[in-house]
This record gives sequence, structure tokens and C-alpha cells, in this order.
Amino acid sequence: MLKIAWDPVFAHPLPEGHRFPMLKYELIPAQLLHEGTVNDRNFFAPARCADEVVLQTHDTRYYQQLKQQTLDAASVRRIGFPLSPQLVERELRILQGTIDNALFARQYGVSMNVAGGTHHAYTNRGEGFCLLNDIAVAANYLLTHRLASNILVVDLDVHQGNGTAEIFRNEPRVFTFSMHGAKNFPAQKEQSDLDIPLPDGTDDTTYLNLLYTTLPRLLDSVQPDFIFYQSGVDVLATDKLGRLNLSLEGCKTRDAFVLKTCKQNGIPIAISMGGGYSEDIKIIVEAHCNTFRLAQEVFF
Repeated sequence: MLKIAWDPVFAHPLPEGHRFPMLKYELIPAQLLHEGTVNDRNFFAPARCADEVVLQTHDTRYYQQLKQQTLDAASVRRIGFPLSPQLVERELRILQGTIDNALFARQYGVSMNVAGGTHHAYTNRGEGFCLLNDIAVAANYLLTHRLASNILVVDLDVHQGNGTAEIFRNEPRVFTFSMHGAKNFPAQKEQSDLDIPLPDGTDDTTYLNLLYTTLPRLLDSVQPDFIFYQSGVDVLATDKLGRLNLSLEGCKTRDAFVLKTCKQNGIPIAISMGGGYSEDIKIIVEAHCNTFRLAQEVFF
């Protein structure tokens, strides 16, 4: 069964000017239920991630500042959202959702988080709308509990997974792969184990050929026993922050290739949705829903 992490807190309302990015977290599950791709039994509401689990990845002082709401103004500006207890609570439930996804993926082959993909969160700071790094926390959870020994992070969001790269810089059991816009945020990139920076305007053919060549090669060299996939849809030509030129069908083909590759190789995959900022919310929702539809089609 496809298990999907979702909670109303994922769509936590923000002050005016920040609400639009959160709208998709309400619309994605509603659309999937409406069309019959999933039913209520597919969804689970994650609990709050335990402090000791967060601290396996994140700096104690930074985490306490988040919880106590004492981050300085510059740090809050770097995150991009007004800090609130509700926002921290949201992040902790997203973290637990991705941990649970990893456990369900080991059972069913795939599991998905409607939110997550907070790959700009570093060990000791947040930025780019990311407070805490859900993929990093979940990967460390698997390693700590000896549920995986060799993890591959496949980050295909248009923005480099800089926080994930920093967190696992000295961790040989986690291989970070990021294919992203070369001239896009963040201005100062970190060094992943493998970075593929793409020029502005990269189209479906160029993008997909790179992925078709790279991912199988990584499976051969890294030999992962678990994959975390950051499936941001901000690669679309319609995305106001993306600067690439992928079509909706190209984005769907990307996801299908990743999912089929994992299925064929017997590698569990946990998926976090990542970014999507097209002006038309219908395009964002459709692109994300394609990922869920494909997971059902490929694995079940």
C-alpha cells in the first residue's frame, strides 16, 4: 500500500505574502482523493519528531533557538518565513513524516511525504524556507538504527541541496547527488558528492539524457540500499523561480524513470515533494500529483 504522510499542519497558514506556497499542501491530497488515485487509508498523520532524533543531525544551540523563538533577525530573514511556534511544530511533523516514509518504504518499496524536501537547512542554520532538514534527519535515523548502510540522496529540485551536502560532507555512508540550476539559488553552492549544474533554459531532452546516464551509473558505483528522492517540480518552464525549461510531461518522465529504476533494482525509495512555484497553482498540483500517480502505477 502506498503510504503518504500528510497533516493539516503542513498547510499551516502564514502572514499575507507567504500563503500561496502553502496552498499546494491542501490541494494535492484533495486532488488525489477526488480522482481516486488514493483513499483515506493511504494517508497517515505523523507525530512530532523527538528532540533526540533531531539532534542526531542538527546543532543543539540552533535547535534550542528555534524552539525558544530566539533566533536573531538576520537568521529569520535567511529562512524567509516569519518564525513562530506553529512553524517549528510543522517542521517537526514533516521530519517525522519522512522518517515514517523511510520505514514504510522498507516495507512497501515506496512511501511519500506531501511536504518535506527541506534541503536548504544546514546543521546549524536554516535558509530558503527550510528550518530543519527532513531527508538528512531520516537518513541519520536509518543509519543509527542500522536499517540502511549505504544511502543515496537523489535531489532533482531546481535548487542545489546545499544543506544536505553540508550535513553529509564527512559521512561516507550517504552519497549526495544534486542536479540543479547552475545560476539559481543558492548563490554560494556547497559541494555534493556529485553535482550536475544545469544552464538556464535546459530542456526535456538534455535534462532527461543526463539523468538516464547518471542515475544507473550511481547505482553501480554507490550500491545504495536506500534512496531518498527530492522531487521538486520547480524544474518546470512555468516556474517563476526555476529558470529551466522542462515541460509537464518531461517532469513526469523524470519521476517515472527514478521510480522504475528503484523498483527494478529493488531499492526502497522515500519521496519528499520539494519546491514548485508556477504562477498557476493548477500546474504545481498536477506536477506533484503525477509523482503520486506514478508511485501507485509502478509499485502497486
